[in-house]
Amino acid sequence: MATLVFSAVGTALAGPLGGAIGAVAGRQFDTALFGPARRGPRLRELEVTLSSYGQPIPRVFGRMRVPGAIIWATELQEHSEVTGGKGQPATTRYSYTANLAVALSSRPIKGLGRIWADGKLLRGAGGDLKVGGVLRLYTGGETQLPDPLIAAQEGEAVCPAFRGLAYLVLEGLELSDFGNRVPSMTFEVIADEAVRLSDLAEDLEATIMEDDSLGGVTGLLVDDGIASTLSDLGRVFPITLDAAGSMPRLRIPTPAAPMQDAALLDAPSVAMEDDSFGRQSGSRRHRASASSPASPVLRFYDIERDFLPGTQHASGRAVIGQPELIELPAALSPAQARVLVDRVAQEADGLRDRLAWRTTTLDTAISPGTIVRLPDQPGRWRVESWEWRESGVELELVRVRVATPEASTPPPGMFPSPIDAPAASTALVALELPWDATSGMADRTRLAVAVGATSDNWRGAALYVEREGGQLQPLTTTSRTRAVLGAARDVLAPASPLLLDRASLVTIELTAPDQMLRPADLADLDRGANMAIVGQEVLQFLFAEPLTGGRWRLSGFLRGLAGTGGAITTHVSGEPFALIDERVTIIDSTAAQWEDASRALAIGLGDVAPASSPILLPGIAHTPLAPVHPRAVLLADGGLQLSWTRRARGNWRWRDGVDVPLCEEAERYRVTIESDGEIYRVWMTTEPTLRISFEDLADLRLMAPGGVFHARQQGTHTLSPPLILAPLL
Repeated sequence: MATLVFSAVGTALAGPLGGAIGAVAGRQFDTALFGPARRGPRLRELEVTLSSYGQPIPRVFGRMRVPGAIIWATELQEHSEVTGGKGQPATTRYSYTANLAVALSSRPIKGLGRIWADGKLLRGAGGDLKVGGVLRLYTGGETQLPDPLIAAQEGEAVCPAFRGLAYLVLEGLELSDFGNRVPSMTFEVIADEAVRLSDLAEDLEATIMEDDSLGGVTGLLVDDGIASTLSDLGRVFPITLDAAGSMPRLRIPTPAAPMQDAALLDAPSVAMEDDSFGRQSGSRRHRASASSPASPVLRFYDIERDFLPGTQHASGRAVIGQPELIELPAALSPAQARVLVDRVAQEADGLRDRLAWRTTTLDTAISPGTIVRLPDQPGRWRVESWEWRESGVELELVRVRVATPEASTPPPGMFPSPIDAPAASTALVALELPWDATSGMADRTRLAVAVGATSDNWRGAALYVEREGGQLQPLTTTSRTRAVLGAARDVLAPASPLLLDRASLVTIELTAPDQMLRPADLADLDRGANMAIVGQEVLQFLFAEPLTGGRWRLSGFLRGLAGTGGAITTHVSGEPFALIDERVTIIDSTAAQWEDASRALAIGLGDVAPASSPILLPGIAHTPLAPVHPRAVLLADGGLQLSWTRRARGNWRWRDGVDVPLCEEAERYRVTIESDGEIYRVWMTTEPTLRISFEDLADLRLMAPGGVFHARQQGTHTLSPPLILAPLL
């Protein structure tokens, strides 16, 4: 900021030369005010998956989150699905999938954890993809084979196997959740159980001495060379490089390491030269100047925030000035990061403690990096440099930092990590809907599929019907809205379909415990609220009382609706329950042919096998309702007058004074007399009445003793259920 201000003022006063002088003065002011620049490589932010030429592919150690690099891809694949037709407008829905390969690490890895796409989980910790597609992982072994998809596209002769490179292939990745584009992805790579110096130094041909592990470091990202990375780690860990001997030695001194492991220097030797230090003692102790006036700040990858960059400040009183920013490309917990930055701050003074030591003993085992002990000084010291002179070997020593186990717990923080729940299992109940006059032509049928799931982590399902021979025909795909499904845990008692059933109760256990049922009033029932199917009976309920474990007690029923009165006496425990409301998927017969199918199936992303359901109420849309109100009158001439009241399918509301349309090609009835399941005579009539003469009654008494008269409406497609008119007396 000062650089801009001073440059502007200088230009205004003295032209371009004054601006240059002002800029120099401003930079000096900024340096004095804000302190030194950052140390170490700049940590990667949430970089996205790229495919630029020349982009380095990092080496991953431990467990880290990396952006990856796209190394192969195809054009987006377009898929279309046509719905409608046969009298309805046809609608074409388009979806897109992607095929791509992403490089993860330039060294072998052990596995893959989570994948984030546009900040959402694309793959959970359990290995489940949250959208459709197939993932294949190649760990970078020297024997891995080419990917079959890449080989098929590029040709087996020229397809590389990328040996030594860990990468993955995403085939058929659905893009509908990402705006039909390839999302920005990051990947949790598992390369090692722990980060060790021996793994880092495998290319340096160095021997690891003492402790081999970097305590608290979960992962490490190396994209700027191993030597540079070791230098960065040396800012917070007491790593030393001993150059004595034929092979360099790396070490992290610990309190457990015995002092005897360090070489003991001889007593210091005096020197007579005028420019020599310690002419009387042979040694000189001094303190270096502080590099930064303020406490350091450590920037790292926070494992408690899904590896997002985080910072930790050293404890202590705030000091004027910009703190030194230490950038460490390592994955740490906030507690361990606080330990490290506190250690750096507390030992800053110790690192300034230096000692010049002169010895006349020429020891080839002592060279820069060697850990030594002194005869009259506590602790261990590291040889920073040495110089041969006439008076002896002059060593520059610095006190060795020791990795201590002290802990400092930072205040807890909150981070809204994406929910990683397993995909819910799909459940469904399928039924043919009774024909409704508001739905269109009387010949049209509709399939209602109530598709739900065990939890809200569900992304919809693909619907099919099963035909003879096990052939599956696709219907459509559902939305992510779950229907309310369950099962009856007791038996719903019989009751009259003509009155409000206030006595019966039934307990329903919902498939998803997080869903709810709501009570209603009589006005709501008149508008169609709380319509459900239990077994083979369609009903409505007034009251829903919550119990425990996703169970609800229902009461206050309108029974046997839409022509299902014959199912009132057929209830059993465990039969399916489904709420018939706007969350049910409706499939019209003009859009898909399902009438001759026996089962419906649905399969979602988390299903191992499809959920299936028989199609309940088959043929109900075309079946006329049974007549009601039977009447039998003996006539004065000895004959019998039978009559009844017709009902029309599709017009379910009661309207006083309104003659409901019949919705059939013609009004016809079939009257029979039956005994022990055998039909003895049939009459056809076009009016809801039939007169039987005295002579015919006498013949029937001889032909079918104990017989019963039944009346059925003859519809356009089939007969209605029977109505018992009267016994033959």
